[in-house]
Amino acid sequence: MEEEEETIVPINNDLERKIAEAFEVFDHAGNKRIDVREVATIIRGLGCCPTEAEVQEVIVKIEDHQTPGSVHLLQFLPYVSQFITEHKYEPATPEQLLEAFQVLDSEGHGYLTKEHISTLMTQDGEPFTQDELDEMLEIAVDPHTQTIPYEYYINQLMVEESNPTIASQQKTC
Repeated sequence: MEEEEETIVPINNDLERKIAEAFEVFDHAGNKRIDVREVATIIRGLGCCPTEAEVQEVIVKIEDHQTPGSVHLLQFLPYVSQFITEHKYEPATPEQLLEAFQVLDSEGHGYLTKEHISTLMTQDGEPFTQDELDEMLEIAVDPHTQTIPYEYYINQLMVEESNPTIASQQKTC
């Protein structure tokens, strides 16, 4: 196998620097390549909320055809920079989240039951994994009532977004 030449990837602004830094976390070999399975994690870590189908579309466009299963920073950086600049895959606003919860709360109680939300989150739309559901319920469920008072939960999500460790664990898309 031929040794690969060191490719210089120009970083032109703060956004590109942020994207490159996130990419480098997963570049374990230090060769400006990541496994395609890391793409969703990086994109979501940058604050974007694509669906799994949208992630697959991104991968198809940026996957290295000469090294299948990998993505080079040279392809990743401009593509991700463009869709972040275009505000594509932005997370739901608090207002959108509230509206969605109100639709699910057809009786207008101001809360959802743990069982109801668990069913919805694992069976409808783009289902949560059990780990994702457990993380959500840990924050969302009121320990006294065992319900999800959704206005309070939305406020918790918005406060926690300022904490990158917690925000990276939340799926508010």
